[in-house]
Parts: sequence; C-alpha cells; structure tokens
Amino acid sequence: MIKKIALLCLFIISVSHANSIIVSLHGTDDAKINFGTLTFKDSPYGLMITPHLTQLPPGAHGFHLHEHPSCDTHGMAAGGHFDPGKTNSHQGPYRTGHLGDLPVLFIGPDGQANTPLLAPKITTKQLKNLTVMLHHGGDNYTDTPTLGGGGARIACGVIQ
Repeated sequence: MIKKIALLCLFIISVSHANSIIVSLHGTDDAKINFGTLTFKDSPYGLMITPHLTQLPPGAHGFHLHEHPSCDTHGMAAGGHFDPGKTNSHQGPYRTGHLGDLPVLFIGPDGQANTPLLAPKITTKQLKNLTVMLHHGGDNYTDTPTLGGGGARIACGVIQ
C-alpha cells in the first residue's frame, strides 16, 4: 500500500511539472544582463506566472506576450502583442481583447519581483515560439494611449 501511495505521489509531481515552462528574462539593450526567470504553469484558473526577477526598475511595468520568438533589435523583432483572434484591442488579461495582455508586473523597491500573477485567458500550450516582454512604465489595459501607455521594451525572453 505504501508503495502505491509513493508511486501515486511521484505521478502527481510529474504531472504538475509537465506543463511548466521556465523562461530567462534578459535585457533588450544588453542580452548579457540576466534579470532572472519566469515560470509559466497551467492552473485550474488560467496561466500562473511566477517571477524570480532581480535588478529591475521599481514600480509597475507593462507585461505582455509578443508574436515573434526574438529579442533582437532592442526587443522590436518580437513584433506586436500576441493576438491570434485579430481583435486589435488592448483590454488587459481579464477582458475580451488580445491574448498577449498579461497582468501588470510590480517590481519592489529592491528591484525584485516574486509575486505570482494569473492570466486567465491563456495556457502553456499557446506560449510556444512567443516572446515575453517587460515594458518601462505601467499599463492601463486600454488603447488610449496606445497599448495602455507602456513604454520602451526593457526585458525580453523567448519561449521555446
């Protein structure tokens, strides 16, 4: 009986890690700068994103999935926000609009981010060959100003 329970626990642990994706986040101006990692994992409520980031500017930052798997040209090669439904609408992670909108990422005064985020409209199956991007400045989840007011692309990671 104990052996069966142990095998069941190993199976549950294996399944829980099966849908995890870990992405390194690097500087868009200097790819040698490694800010840490993001772990993407499916949950019953959507995509759980757990940051393990350091050395970033404190405050709120726009956080998105971009359509091309590249961080070249200061992050511009990543293209626009991931929008497979062609909604052309920036409404945030909780309303109808493109799927590239992730919750705003808050960086603490110490330059670190460790608080998990939830993006309810997307799963790990949709992430392959996209880029995750951190923008300078916040995001108001509207199209005014353009793309919610997020600024320059400061950190980037390609999702394999």
